[in-house]
Amino acid sequence: MNQLIDILFSEVNITLTLLLILLLVYWIITMIGGLDFDLDVDVDIDVDADIDFDSSIEGGNLDFEDISNTEVNQDDVLGKRRRPLKWWQIFLIYFNFVGLPFMFTFTCWIFVWWLMTTLLTTITLTYENYIGFIIMLAAFFPALFVNKLFTTPFKGFFKHLNKDGDAPVDFLGRQAILLSNISEDKMGNAEVKAEGNSHSIYVKSLDRKPLTYGSSVLIIKRSADHTHFLVQSYNQ
Repeated sequence: MNQLIDILFSEVNITLTLLLILLLVYWIITMIGGLDFDLDVDVDIDVDADIDFDSSIEGGNLDFEDISNTEVNQDDVLGKRRRPLKWWQIFLIYFNFVGLPFMFTFTCWIFVWWLMTTLLTTITLTYENYIGFIIMLAAFFPALFVNKLFTTPFKGFFKHLNKDGDAPVDFLGRQAILLSNISEDKMGNAEVKAEGNSHSIYVKSLDRKPLTYGSSVLIIKRSADHTHFLVQSYNQ
């Protein structure tokens, strides 16, 4: 047991071991009670593909859980591009960081990288010298390819689930409350209650008219790229 601890927390393996522990703690907390840390952020991602990532908004509140479950549809990225994708976009798409919840793919990759490094440095008895560091760095890309093979089967599973792991909720025709000001092409957040639960969705004004924080809106339709909903003022 002491030898195993020495290997896992050796100079070579300690970084990946601690990172994996943090990720495991994150998932445990998420499964037990969920995370509800509201962050006021202003995100503007230039993707040169004329799409809005699920995590991209021009103002308003972004829930921490939304970040961890950020997912971009690969068909939307490839189908709407007007210019060649950047290298990092190709990287994310190819290695399944697009099309699956980001934190899921990231956690699996760190686990594969940690497992490969730990096993190889243990077998070669290099977990406490510079050769072990070379092995760790060399395992970076092989771990990505192994992780791609491992996570690909999950695409079909996550495709039919929303971020909470349930069947997708139909928001069309429902009333929502704006959590930020929106106008023209500005995207914001709205809270909608459906099936006994509150959901945070991204919205834009259907007629591009200004809509203020706290006002009631009616969800009319979903955008063509499935990244947000179009709403209009709702007067009871």
